[in-house]
Amino acid sequence: MTATAATDLLYSDTERELAAALADLLATRAAPADVLARTEKPETCDTDLWRTVAVDIGIAGLLIPEPLGGAGASYRELAAAAEQFGATVAPIPYLGSAAVATAALLSAAHSSASSAGPVSPAAALLRQLADGTTTAALAVDCATCPGGGFPAAVRVAGSDGAGLARLRGTIRGVADALPADVLLVPGEGVPNGLYLIEPTTPGVHRTPVVSLDMTRQLCDVSLDGVPARQVAVGAAADAAVDAGLAAGATVLAAEQLGLAQRCLDMTVAYVKERRQFARTIGSFQSLKHRLADLWTMVALARAASRYAAACLAAGDPDAPVAVALAKSACSDAAVAAAQECVQLHGGIGFTWEHPAHLYLKRAKASSVTFGTPGAHREALAALVNLPGPE
Repeated sequence: MTATAATDLLYSDTERELAAALADLLATRAAPADVLARTEKPETCDTDLWRTVAVDIGIAGLLIPEPLGGAGASYRELAAAAEQFGATVAPIPYLGSAAVATAALLSAAHSSASSAGPVSPAAALLRQLADGTTTAALAVDCATCPGGGFPAAVRVAGSDGAGLARLRGTIRGVADALPADVLLVPGEGVPNGLYLIEPTTPGVHRTPVVSLDMTRQLCDVSLDGVPARQVAVGAAADAAVDAGLAAGATVLAAEQLGLAQRCLDMTVAYVKERRQFARTIGSFQSLKHRLADLWTMVALARAASRYAAACLAAGDPDAPVAVALAKSACSDAAVAAAQECVQLHGGIGFTWEHPAHLYLKRAKASSVTFGTPGAHREALAALVNLPGPE
């Protein structure tokens, strides 16, 4: 019997350097006051910050192979970056574009490589994403869970005679679609397909909705006979959509980890300074126990997140198990850390001026994005053949 090498969960030098560069940038460009002010503006996405992150630091093309103009990095590096975005609740569409849409296109490009070559629609769009000039989003309900089947919100209603399909339907609660230059739309038909549309095309309507987390505002996308170019079809379309959702759940788990760690750090720093009864409140045993429990939860979530990113990076067959474990563990850790951050900050933690509410809103919203913890635990039980209660 051959022993399996243990997965390295430590951060590489490249990952640490990338995280440090982003931390320096976000400290000045995504300070709590700036993020809060952004949520009160009509355009809640910070497009200037996104262009800097996407182009100057290269986050947009991190997953894209070098022959297509990208950095040729892996999910490990993107997850390390996501931790920094979570730590500042940065209002940028990196998740929808650099993770979800890119993963879906990479899958589609791989499926069509033998027939269409490097000039396939997916490969052409990946080149545009790599240089940061284009932002994309996968148009699915943000609560869609990986492995849950092909989304059926949009149907293919014939073609326009010029090789373009006509799409009709409405997708509710799409994340990162408002700032997107292109949308990847799963269309139900015979067979199913993944289609490319531009939001400025007549018949496309994006309606912003008041979201719990306005740093990642959702919108409803309605299509009324919109012409769309096919990117993938049949099994390839199914695989592309699921690849995008799996990447989204993995990278979002890393973001939740970064958020949880920042909330823990903020809370520990506060209880070391806040005094009651002539003592710092951090000296009270009950608070020590609560923060120790939270530290343990964050540490376990970190291991799960790192393992999921490593599995996706290596194409490990254990990836579905790792993704379900990471998303459930990191969702719970983020919500718990944000709740403790609000409560242990006392009165100031409940004010609008303090950033604690931004973290709590992001944590609660992200806990249902790409599947709730319960949905992922249910999927995990099936993946490891764990029988449910009788």
